[in-house]
Amino acid sequence: MRGAPYAFLLPAVTLFALFFALPIGYALYLSLRKVEVKGLGLGKGARSEVWAGFANYRDALSDSELLASAGRVLGYGAIVVPCMLGLALVLALMLDAERTRLSGFSRLAIFLPYAVPGVIAALMWGFLYLPDVSPFSYLLGRAGLPQPDLLDGGPLFVALANIALWGGTGFNMIVIYTSLRSIPAEIHEAARLDGASQLQTALRIKIPIVAPSLVLTFFFSIIATLQVFSEPTTLKPLTNSLSTTWSPLMKVYQDAFVKNDIHSAAATSVVIAVVTLALSFGFLKTVGSRSNQGETP
Repeated sequence: MRGAPYAFLLPAVTLFALFFALPIGYALYLSLRKVEVKGLGLGKGARSEVWAGFANYRDALSDSELLASAGRVLGYGAIVVPCMLGLALVLALMLDAERTRLSGFSRLAIFLPYAVPGVIAALMWGFLYLPDVSPFSYLLGRAGLPQPDLLDGGPLFVALANIALWGGTGFNMIVIYTSLRSIPAEIHEAARLDGASQLQTALRIKIPIVAPSLVLTFFFSIIATLQVFSEPTTLKPLTNSLSTTWSPLMKVYQDAFVKNDIHSAAATSVVIAVVTLALSFGFLKTVGSRSNQGETP
């Protein structure tokens, strides 16, 4: 039965090859080619696919729209990631406190927004942002207070970040809370006997112990931020402040399905994947090296 392990691995390897490795290879192949148009581009043989080399990558890296969209996503991530992880950590610590009541209901209530699909969440918040239909704008108007337009200008980043914050905090909270619950009871008892308050226990014991979970949630949050697509795409019909290339993935969608330039879209997708991989690997490498330095006597 030497082949039994390989038989068990075969379904997973097959699915990985068909739905992960093969699409990546095909995207790489498309990114190295382009469509050449002869004459007016009419008739049979007027359009042909030819080798382009790295021309699509040069165009992608020099595209001002792609660079601008990357800058917008970085600003968006600077709001989302620290706020989401900070709130998730605070909520997890509160639920792990000794005197917390209804912790089961609270966990479910905090996690529940994560189960709402991103498109539905964006639509819901979009109508709450619209001044003409928002109940918040109505109440502010009745109170004689200014009614800010969250879908225009600088507040747009806050509005988009709020959607991600509302949906992603629950998932990160569960990850951190699960790590907190795995701390041995003896450590809590020792801290209590030493006279440490709950705040001191959280700052000096709990947070350092769950640091790997914080690294994991930060890693996932960075990847999700770089791949933001559904929220700005869903809000696009509600405001003119969102361009069709607001995020890099929206730029890929425009190139592939609006401009019908699948080769340029493939090159841009590869660039985004490489940048995401490089940032993720660099972050994990940095965290790992610091951990090793901390463990060195």
